[in-house]
Amino acid sequence: MNKDNYILYDGDCPFCSNFVKLVQLKKAVGPVSLLNIRENADLAEHYSDKGYNLDQGMLLHLDGNDYWGADCMNRIALLSSESDIFNKLNAAVFRHKRLSKLLYPVLRTGRNMTLRLMGRNRIA
Repeated sequence: MNKDNYILYDGDCPFCSNFVKLVQLKKAVGPVSLLNIRENADLAEHYSDKGYNLDQGMLLHLDGNDYWGADCMNRIALLSSESDIFNKLNAAVFRHKRLSKLLYPVLRTGRNMTLRLMGRNRIA
């Protein structure tokens, strides 16, 4: 199992793909690998066995800890630089744990609808 820092995201989702490219974590925590869960079957199986549904949330593995879904967004917001408008907005919204938990299901629903409209399959 890879012990480095990484974000597991859905590479078929345009929102997820753009989000992980725009968020700037490297300045705060050093290198963070961006891993498309659809191309990493070993990690998908590992996290599925641990009870994570990666079709319902992205995952941040940071310093040996796992953050999934709303907790992942909250942790990313707390660690992101505020060097551009995207990161400032992300930090302003998702640094609040309650707001993250409230908004994350809305984002997930938008993602699921978009994937359906695009004819893309769910993550197995």
